Formats: sequence, C-alpha cells, structure tokens
Amino acid sequence: MKLPNFLWEYGEKVPGYDVGVINEREARAGAGILGMLGMIVIFVGIGFNHTIVARVYLAFLFLDFTVRVINPSYSPSLLVGKFFVQNQKPEYVSALQKRFAWTMGWFIALPMVWWFVIHWDISFYKVLICVLCLLFTFLESAFSICVGCKFYKIFTKLDPVHCPGGVCEVRAKEPIQMFNPVQKVITALTMIGLVAGTYLFIANSEPQTFFGEFLHEAVLTDAQLQQEKDEAYEREAAAAFADDDEDW
Repeated sequence: MKLPNFLWEYGEKVPGYDVGVINEREARAGAGILGMLGMIVIFVGIGFNHTIVARVYLAFLFLDFTVRVINPSYSPSLLVGKFFVQNQKPEYVSALQKRFAWTMGWFIALPMVWWFVIHWDISFYKVLICVLCLLFTFLESAFSICVGCKFYKIFTKLDPVHCPGGVCEVRAKEPIQMFNPVQKVITALTMIGLVAGTYLFIANSEPQTFFGEFLHEAVLTDAQLQQEKDEAYEREAAAAFADDDEDW
C-alpha cells in the first residue's frame, strides 16, 4: 500500500526549487504568534498567579511543534500566520533546515509538558528554558534568525540551501546594508543603553518574585549582596529601636 504523500514528503513543491520549501513569511508570523502568546502567559502568570494559562499554552506549544515536524501545512500557529500574510509575496526557504529547527523546538517543549502541564514543578532553571524558547521565537520573528537552522549544518554536515534573506549564498553586502560612522555610533550607544539600563534596573530594583530575586542576585557581586544585607539589617534595627522609643 502506498503511503500518503504527507507522511514521506516534507514542505511544498514549488517550480524552480529542487527541495521542499516553506514560506518564510508564514514561519516568522507563526513564531511571532507563539512569542506573543508566551509573553501574555508570563504576564498573566506573574500578575494573577494563575497556572492554568501556562499549562494550556505549553500543551499547545508542544502540539504545534509536533504537527510542524510531521507536516507544517497543518500547524495551528503557521495557519494563523498564513492568514495574516496571505496577501504578501512568499519568500521560499528550504524546509529541511526548518524541520531540523522545529525538531529542536519539539525536544525543548517535551520536558516542559511534564514539568508544567502534567506535574507542576516550577523552578528558575525550568522557567529559563521557557524564556530561551521565547527568545528563539523573537529572533525568528523580528530578525528572521533561525537558531535551529544554524545548528543544521553542524549536526548534519550538509550545506543549507535557500536560507532566509539569502544568507546561505556567498555575496557582498549592498550599500543599504552598510553602516556609516554616525550609524555605528548610534547603534553602539543604543545597544549599550539597553544592556546598561536592564542591568541597572535588575540590580537596583527590589525583586517581587523568585525569578526576579534570582536575577537580582545573579547580577550583583558577593560584596554588593553582603552590603545589601547589612543595610537591610541596619534598617530593621533602626525600625526596632524607633518602635521601642515610641513604647516608652
């Protein structure tokens, strides 16, 4: 009996391409949708202390990646992304490295199903894996950088073809892609400002959650942490003495 095509073929057959392809615009839209939902889950989970939204989202994420690995034409997030970009000109990329990347995503989502969906057992490092997954979706949706595709050549020893933005082909940058001196300065200052601002906020803000507390302790030195403890002790001692004086 001949197996259905979707069981052994992967990607769409498009004239002019010798391998199955994926519409990169749909892939980026799908990544953006998963990333947006993930951020909503984090805000709702922290703000309202609800676990159900995280469980539903992670179950959906696992299901979505499972379908992507088998046949991306029926992935819920890719279909929603397809709806929004259906009037844009397709950008075809090879489906092979995309499948490899989505398989990596599947392996990341698999333990999260046990940790958070079946058996709720939250910890900083487990949450960090979720944040890492969201980072990957952000890089793909915002910059068309497929992290999993970067590992495709390393693990398969095959040269990827038809990459997003044509990065697989050796070519010289066009003038519009070059930075003049003023642009370099603005770019550097912006990046430094973002990193420094994030550090100062984490270092100087009083954490309200275990995740925030971990980040706060991670960016400070032992001496700074000890200084914070000493200052907290002095404030508590001063408050205790003030209460004693009022009692008298």
